[in-house]
Amino acid sequence: MLKTSTSKPVTHKNDTNWRLKAIMGGSIGNLVEWYDWYAYSAFSLYFAGSFFPDSNPTVQLINTAGIFAVGFLMRPIGGYLFGKIADTKGRKEAMTLSVLLMSFGSLLIAFLPGYGTIGIAAPVLLLVARLLQGLSVGGEYGTSATYLSEVATKERRGFYSSFQYVTLIGGQLIALGLQLILQRIFLTEQEMHAWGWRIPFVIGAALSLIALYLRSNLHETDAFQNKNTSPAKKEGSMTELLKHPRAIAIVVGLTLGGTLAFYTYTTYMQKFLVNTVGLTKGQSTTLTFCSLLIFALLQPVFGALSDKVGRRPLLIGFGVLGTLCTIPLLTTLSHTSTMWGAFGLLMGALLIVSGYTSINAVVKAELFPVEVRALGVGLPYSLTVAIFGGTAEYLALWFKNIGHENYYYWYVTICIFLSLMVYIGMKDTKYTSLIEH
Repeated sequence: MLKTSTSKPVTHKNDTNWRLKAIMGGSIGNLVEWYDWYAYSAFSLYFAGSFFPDSNPTVQLINTAGIFAVGFLMRPIGGYLFGKIADTKGRKEAMTLSVLLMSFGSLLIAFLPGYGTIGIAAPVLLLVARLLQGLSVGGEYGTSATYLSEVATKERRGFYSSFQYVTLIGGQLIALGLQLILQRIFLTEQEMHAWGWRIPFVIGAALSLIALYLRSNLHETDAFQNKNTSPAKKEGSMTELLKHPRAIAIVVGLTLGGTLAFYTYTTYMQKFLVNTVGLTKGQSTTLTFCSLLIFALLQPVFGALSDKVGRRPLLIGFGVLGTLCTIPLLTTLSHTSTMWGAFGLLMGALLIVSGYTSINAVVKAELFPVEVRALGVGLPYSLTVAIFGGTAEYLALWFKNIGHENYYYWYVTICIFLSLMVYIGMKDTKYTSLIEH
């Protein structure tokens, strides 16, 4: 690890190789973390019956979605704990610890007996494993967003930091790709329900160990090493964070509509295509995989665009189009009878959401000084995601179960509109970034 000189600040400003290695190392670790997180959602169609013995498939999915939502409740705690570690001990140390915890959670799910073997202990232990994963991923977002934003150059910060969502979406793609391979090539439907769903969690635990090795060899960011360690500045503390109430409020408002839209069109969409549109599980997985692949490729394009025109225009574009188009898109999609029709509508939605996903990490990082940057990004973001993103799937399924699925469309629209009000009122962080200070 590089040492900070007392006479000359550490700098890698012109070291392109170092920068690319840091971004690649940080991104790959992020990829593995999010694969582990999304494997639960992708394969819940198959393991729901193992842990929740109920004859109604929708009720089984509601139960697994409930645990998915509860896992989000740990994310604010993870955002606080790992944010504090990142701001006091270093970004690298926090990222290394988070991926280790994720590996343990995946391993627990992989070998967990079902309800028929250990009774009520099965869903309880599934909940424990999901809480550990929630703690891990809650710390991952703030620390990796901070790390990628700090190692990027000012001129290309939007582009480089967009790779956080490339790898976040990439985690979903790997989970879905593995599901497609198992569905189409290796296992029957019965085998997938019986034991095949355990395979992705074993793979996830193994990949986490690889990510752990990669992260242990990363260098710390210049911003952290060169920060002012004045006793007056309490690094990583709530006291120091609360000195920035406007930035905290912006993070919450910025995230509200964006995270709800993101989880609606990614995590929940696979169930929506099966339960509402009427596609088969195989068709749903194929369509979701293809749309997410294009969605991932869009992130650097939008990130680079933000380096040219600013962050705020992209956010306002998402807010306006999300407010106007969410209800028509989801209503039309619910009545679509062809895969190509569903694909076109879903891609239209993901194109709109890219205005948020591609730059939300860098915008948040640019709002806070180095002493509380990881905590400032991670904690308010995780709280907002826990409340709105984590409950998206549960609420959507609940509204469907009571016969008013369209209420969920209105709920998403209102939340995006509230975020739009924040985008209109905020300054463009491309020009006011605190990373340069």
